[in-house]
Amino acid sequence: MTQALETSIILPEEEQRFYRRGVSWEKFQAIQNSFENVPGVRLFYCEGVLEIVGVGKAHEFITSLIGLLLAQYFLAKEIEFFPSGSYSQIIPGVVEYQADLSYCLETDKERPDLCIEVVITSGSPIKLQKYKLMQVPEVWFWEDGTLEVYCLREAEYEKVSNSELLPELDLSALLD
Repeated sequence: MTQALETSIILPEEEQRFYRRGVSWEKFQAIQNSFENVPGVRLFYCEGVLEIVGVGKAHEFITSLIGLLLAQYFLAKEIEFFPSGSYSQIIPGVVEYQADLSYCLETDKERPDLCIEVVITSGSPIKLQKYKLMQVPEVWFWEDGTLEVYCLREAEYEKVSNSELLPELDLSALLD
């Protein structure tokens, strides 16, 4: 039995998001420490912008399904992969974030080849900037049952219709 990756499968819930511009790295770290033992909350920082996101059940459900489907694809195609989940990517003083899913392909690397974000509510003002700073080659955003794919081209991301890292993957198969 296959389940579609739509929020209608489960009760939709709103993610709560908070943004604050003009936050220093030191202030971010202090705020981050105060949230250390608070479940269901993620903090991101990108060039002076603090983002606090409450993560709910719908978000985790969809993230888990995408991860399972991708793992099956990698195994079926015999693609060596190294998942790192929501591992923190950090350039001290500049950026810190955790993608919902991240993968290195063929070899384990410091920087993932692919990052995936599940967006239940509107996206972040630092949506692609944080990935650009880390030079992540490909980023996917799942939102409202669709996937948007972005590939890094020199200094900017370009929206593309299919994955360049996984060109044989029919992205619609992840959504059906």
